[in-house]
Amino acid sequence: MPLRKIVIIGPESTGKSTLCESLAAHYHTEWVREYAREYLEDHGMEYSYETLAVIARGQLALEDKGMERAKRRRGKAVGGDGLLFIDTDLYVMKVWSEYVFGRCEAWILDEIVRRKYDAYLLCNTDLPWANDPLREYPDPGIRERLYHIYKDLLVNQSAPWAEVGGVGDQRLEGAIGAVERLL
Repeated sequence: MPLRKIVIIGPESTGKSTLCESLAAHYHTEWVREYAREYLEDHGMEYSYETLAVIARGQLALEDKGMERAKRRRGKAVGGDGLLFIDTDLYVMKVWSEYVFGRCEAWILDEIVRRKYDAYLLCNTDLPWANDPLREYPDPGIRERLYHIYKDLLVNQSAPWAEVGGVGDQRLEGAIGAVERLL
């Protein structure tokens, strides 16, 4: 069975990274962190339209490395698990770019079409906002608006997806159930 890639997507402060890491631990596999966080920690919060292309390329590079790690790990496992959890993808870059700058690089849109994923988990905004100097939109109205932009993207693409909500173990249990149903 080929490696199956599951993307965790949603607005800021919806538990994507925590959920990715927890799902990878549950399924004894790898996960891909969000490159934007790493980039902004290293370079600061001042970014431009052109910066988002750099971040998008960094995200793709992390995803490719994560796929290689997951394939190696799978080869060593008895039976192999065949899953890779990805903390955001280029849909996030599309939304970020269009929301902030009103446009998105054509190559990002092309790459969205080219790359294939097996499922998406959309994180609901039901978690309380966690303050973080790398986050920009604490306003609940903006978070809801962004959530619906992500939901519209998922409705209009071909990979199966599910919404994940709840707090703590409830969120993780819901995500595990969604993964089982989707795959």
